[in-house]
Amino acid sequence: MTDKAARDSLPPLRDVVRKYDLLPKKSLGQHFLFDLNLTSRIARSAGPLEEATIVEVGPGPGGLTRALLAEGARKIIAIERDERCFAALGEIAAVYPERLATVAADALTIDFAALIGEHAAHGAVRVCANLPYNIGTALLVRWIETEPWPPWFDRLTLMFQREVAERIVATPADRANYGRLAVLCNWRMQTRILFDVPARAFTPPPKVSSSVIELVPRRDPLPCNIRALAAVTQAAFGQRRKMLRQSLKSLPNANAMELLQHARLAPTLRAEEIDIDGFVALARAHDAVPS
Repeated sequence: MTDKAARDSLPPLRDVVRKYDLLPKKSLGQHFLFDLNLTSRIARSAGPLEEATIVEVGPGPGGLTRALLAEGARKIIAIERDERCFAALGEIAAVYPERLATVAADALTIDFAALIGEHAAHGAVRVCANLPYNIGTALLVRWIETEPWPPWFDRLTLMFQREVAERIVATPADRANYGRLAVLCNWRMQTRILFDVPARAFTPPPKVSSSVIELVPRRDPLPCNIRALAAVTQAAFGQRRKMLRQSLKSLPNANAMELLQHARLAPTLRAEEIDIDGFVALARAHDAVPS
């Protein structure tokens, strides 16, 4: 039986949700996808999959999980904290023997590198997920801060609310969306929005549209201390309407004017006017200038 035929042998996802009484929980940020065309499109965006191990966070009843396996994913490690979903995922695992492992865990605390090693991944490892809205940004930042770099994954294909996706890919030319998240993401990643997903595609429909984005790790990002970069961007964008000479005063035990002089940045600039190279220079200055 082919991978797509195996998927088609499973009961309709809506029937599975009714069978196991899987009403989406707002507290878990759950919005389920039932549209086969849409889940297949997301899965193909993460491809090629034949030699890949996919980490999926928050699979729920398994709509995207089915699509990833139907498109040929060699192995899926599904991280789910809602125990109500385990039986539905077990039905999928029975149809795709040895190719789906469900892990009961919190994605915000689990050791991903150790998890991959435990499941003996071969070939590419990547993340493909319709992330729960309430943890998506925090989880992405955690992946960006992975050490050592390059990370354990070769690509992230993720669903976010459209407004969050725009903040991830923003540049200084897009001042309304450019901020700390954009700097951190684009320092270590190449980012792009692949396509939009309307709210009506979800059950229950959220109040906003969503977007699927791709993030590919840069092999050699500009060298700097990730903690220093996080600190200076937090200070700068925390008071984004103020000039850097003022906003950087919130950095503990730091002299704002000395930092700016060392980074060769004008003290009258505001955070939204500084590109990634400028913030990297500021992070280096933060490490180099004695506090």
